[in-house]
Amino acid sequence: MAKMKIKKGDTVQVLAGKDKGLTGKVIAVNTETSRVTVEGVNRVTRHTKAGESARGSRTGGLVVQEAPIHVSNVAIIDPEDKKPTRVKTRVETIERAGRTKTQRVRVSVRSGKDL
Repeated sequence: MAKMKIKKGDTVQVLAGKDKGLTGKVIAVNTETSRVTVEGVNRVTRHTKAGESARGSRTGGLVVQEAPIHVSNVAIIDPEDKKPTRVKTRVETIERAGRTKTQRVRVSVRSGKDL
């Protein structure tokens, strides 16, 4: 299984499907199924069983919520020109107190800026 390059909190654009062209923020990432949940995208209606909460208010009925979408159908938005881009990683070496440490940084392929 390949590592996913999209993380929670990223702004992405949908490339395929019924919501093609929409943008939103990633709410959740599931690495096992390679799916991401995007805010305001792929909204589905769920029928939940009616009941009562501890305070006595009615719960249930029709609930509209976001469903997961496959990671191949979304692309990260480039921070510079607001268009979809691919992601690559750059390895940086940091020296602190005589120690060297390597760190991976996500970089936009389109503009070369850090994400």
